[in-house]
Amino acid sequence: MLAALFQHISFEWPWMLGLLAFIPLLLIRVIWRGKNGPARLRVSEMPELAHGYNLKTSLRNLPAILRVLALACLVVALARPVRKEMIELHSGKGVEIVLCMDVSGSMLAKDFTPNRLEAAQEVARAFIARRKGDKIGLVIFAGQSLTLCPLTTDHNALLYQLNHNYYGILTDGTSIGSGLASAVDRLRLGEAASRVVVLLTDGEDTGGKIDPVTAKDIAKTFGVKVYTIGMGTDGYAEIPYQSNIGTTVMEKEKVSIDEDLLRNIADETGGAYFRAKNTGELEKIYSAIDKLETSDIRTTVFNKKHEALLPFLLMALVLLLLEGLLANTWLRRFP
Repeated sequence: MLAALFQHISFEWPWMLGLLAFIPLLLIRVIWRGKNGPARLRVSEMPELAHGYNLKTSLRNLPAILRVLALACLVVALARPVRKEMIELHSGKGVEIVLCMDVSGSMLAKDFTPNRLEAAQEVARAFIARRKGDKIGLVIFAGQSLTLCPLTTDHNALLYQLNHNYYGILTDGTSIGSGLASAVDRLRLGEAASRVVVLLTDGEDTGGKIDPVTAKDIAKTFGVKVYTIGMGTDGYAEIPYQSNIGTTVMEKEKVSIDEDLLRNIADETGGAYFRAKNTGELEKIYSAIDKLETSDIRTTVFNKKHEALLPFLLMALVLLLLEGLLANTWLRRFP
């Protein structure tokens, strides 16, 4: 709670905080007076009264300590704490991008760490963070396609959708045509000068409601540029499967990507085809796409300040009220 209170707080009059150096001295004085005050009754040689030391006597200095802490809160308030809020305003024209991601069973292959799907999600998150002001959407596909997030500049909402593992919610398969068609559908009414699909898959098209050639033609009709990424190492990769008894078994399968199809889609729509054999290469591919699709976005940053006196004044008031309550009731001292 205290960490959240002081997060993003600065002080207009920070020199006032120098008074806090006296707070430990005041606390030491309170404790010392409590032990050596003139009203102290020595009972060290009276065993029959030794049992009189209890919780109440051990807390006799609490009201004075609360008063010192209230003073510390007032000192912090005098330093004029303010909470800074950074506001970003974006102007200009951005790029509209749909990330079209394969979530079929083969995307769980372990040739990437921890697997292809999670590696792709992590690299996509970094890509989104660099595209400030752009409208970005997310479409996933396996045997079917599904739009998880329409085009939006609310990248937090987009990242929330991207952070989940969607394997298993769609019929398994690799319907590249359906995925691409859904992504293009999200862009066809867009207003940006540049509309882009980044299509990532690790396999070959297994059929669907729309074949890849038709989806490519739709993209060309609406002026949508498609960057395609083939993901997977050369040779074989371990892929987890559920056995008949419910256990997970690893089986090696040959990595088979239809590079000719992906290259044809990219070439005919004005994009480019990339092959990622490891996470490092995948990061470089997204960085290359980031540079190819530049945005005319200008960002203006404003720092807005909000007075943060009230929490410290309220804490001081609560401490003083508690001190007065204890000093006049349970911890009341008699002359």
